[in-house]
Amino acid sequence: MPTITQEPNKSELFGHPKGLYILFFTELWERFSYYGMRALFTLFLVAETTSDNPGFGWTNDEALALYGWYTMLVYMSSIPGGWIADRLLGQKKTVMVGGILLCIGHTVLALNSETSFYIGCLFIILGVGCLKPNISSMVGGLYKQKDERRDLGFYIFYMGINIGGFAAPILCGYVGEKINWHYGFGLAAIGMFVGQLVYIWGQKYLKHVGNPISSKNEQDRELLNKPLTKIEKDRVKVLLISFLLIVLFWAAFEQAGGLMNLYAEQKTDRNLLGWIVPASVFQSVNSFFIITLATIVGAFWLKWKKKGKEASSLFKIAIGIIVMALGFSFMSAASVQYETEGSSAMYWLILAYLFHTIGELCASPVSLSFITKLAPLKYASIIMGLYWAATGLGNKFAGLIGQSAQNLGEFEIFTGIAVIWSLIGVLVILLLKPLKRLTHGAEDNEGDVRDEMAKELETSTN
Repeated sequence: MPTITQEPNKSELFGHPKGLYILFFTELWERFSYYGMRALFTLFLVAETTSDNPGFGWTNDEALALYGWYTMLVYMSSIPGGWIADRLLGQKKTVMVGGILLCIGHTVLALNSETSFYIGCLFIILGVGCLKPNISSMVGGLYKQKDERRDLGFYIFYMGINIGGFAAPILCGYVGEKINWHYGFGLAAIGMFVGQLVYIWGQKYLKHVGNPISSKNEQDRELLNKPLTKIEKDRVKVLLISFLLIVLFWAAFEQAGGLMNLYAEQKTDRNLLGWIVPASVFQSVNSFFIITLATIVGAFWLKWKKKGKEASSLFKIAIGIIVMALGFSFMSAASVQYETEGSSAMYWLILAYLFHTIGELCASPVSLSFITKLAPLKYASIIMGLYWAATGLGNKFAGLIGQSAQNLGEFEIFTGIAVIWSLIGVLVILLLKPLKRLTHGAEDNEGDVRDEMAKELETSTN
């Protein structure tokens, strides 16, 4: 993790530290590899063993079960990954280790055997655990406290994620579905190697961020040994509450890679002017909307805040949950059309992904920035790891929800998510004031925070 003594790198490009763009392109290619693999995952598992492009021939239920466990473990491994960074290697070196493990994992996944498939998945789980929490924390470490560019920096970083997420399902998905599943996995591996090369080349721009705490440095030793203050404890509490919201958000959102992916393949009319659109291509729709709408959503919240209206991170997360939930109403409509006509139109999927994307833009990049504002410095990486673990739990619940649709029916699941998740978002808005008090002004003016800390210091002295 960053030490208390290091300063953010002052070398800038387009108004942001140059290190941001190294992390941007590293994450772009890492996400290219991950989303390329994810687009093929369930489709490969259910592909018939006797087809020209054979898979494992599993049932939908079996594929969704493995998808849930796998994606959960991918993100749950961020907890030990964060601990390794905080206590042993620092963020920068742990990201390097994670990239190496990912290169191995995606390469092994490209081999054509059931054993290599599981081994490849294991290496990817370990690699994401090392890379994911720490590269996000490094983005926050590029900026000084109260730097107004921090949120925008995370939006830029998030764009990198989604450029990779947009290209991967189209390229890897087409190659995997139409030519050979393992060629698709291999193309994802190439993307990861490119990302690792970018990260190695860009180390000169990351000298002042992501370094381990030094036991020889007096300030760092004091930081490690100093107990958390009341303000820090309250902020950890509100972070843990926000993580529950993250679990719920991704439990619904990640139907994209499981239930909705299979729905696109099995129940959607994908005929476009005589061309059958590969089901995996729909996995790129979310990222396309993020790339095209990110600046619009960011500008809206900036204008909203300038008008003096509520624009806290918790409020944005709640709005994101509601908007994302409403997207499932389009999937409910798709289910009705399928029951009456035998197939559903592609535009239902696209409309659902549009609303999911707007919800994601309200909630996800804001969550990352929120953590870097509230997390105690000595626990920065492990708390970011908890965030990604919450994402992993959401993925696991997504798999369970998708499995339940095999018995309950898609219409019931899609409609249930639309209603229940909307109510959860409204409940958070109603509880916003007490939740914001626990942040002790972390998102307010710096002077307000100093006043809070001064009061606490005075109380502890008395």
